[in-house]
Amino acid sequence: MAPKKPQRKKYFEINLPLINEKYEGYVYTIDSLKNKTIKVDMTRKLKGKSINLTFNVEVENEKATGHPKKLVLLPFFIKHMLRKNISYVEDSIKTESKQSNIIIKPFLVTRKTVSRAVRRTIRNSARNWIIDYCKTKKDDELFDEILSGKLQKPLSLKLKKIYPLALCEIRVLEIKKPLEKAKASKSEKVEEEEKPETKKPVTKKTTKPKETLGKAPSKKTTRLSSIKEA
Repeated sequence: MAPKKPQRKKYFEINLPLINEKYEGYVYTIDSLKNKTIKVDMTRKLKGKSINLTFNVEVENEKATGHPKKLVLLPFFIKHMLRKNISYVEDSIKTESKQSNIIIKPFLVTRKTVSRAVRRTIRNSARNWIIDYCKTKKDDELFDEILSGKLQKPLSLKLKKIYPLALCEIRVLEIKKPLEKAKASKSEKVEEEEKPETKKPVTKKTTKPKETLGKAPSKKTTRLSSIKEA
């Protein structure tokens, strides 16, 4: 039999509909692209706003598509926006979109230094607004609105009533689990807690009565009945 030819890698096209671009994966088969991640630098496309996007690749009908998984605003961009005599507010919010459990981290900068009470009011107001807003949006919509700034504008106007902001950005947006999987795992935990614990029957040990053994007669010193006379 003729020896088999060694398999060679090929370029397969990966469609990224969120940013309307296409990338190429250099792999042996298109199925090996499943669950692979692609990191894209969006600095040029956003005109200097430094954001990294991470996509998760899924393969259906011999076509590879990248779905957004994580968005990160790079630290050096935040440092560039900071000034003296200002205050900043940040938070980490675990909430839900229409499709998934997500983590979203806003980053807010005031125009001047403010007290701790004002910062707390800004943080709580932003948290409540973001939670209500994310519940009405799908995952792709949230990523698209953060990239275009549509989410940040109404949030900034909302917080302007408390204190005017110099910067209102979303530092991190990350998808954790789809809602269906998360709800299924929660229901399994509840069922396990509701199940009554089956106790094993306790077997009592039968103790045998101790056998009373006949005691040996105690040796007593016997006096001589007759004493030899000297």
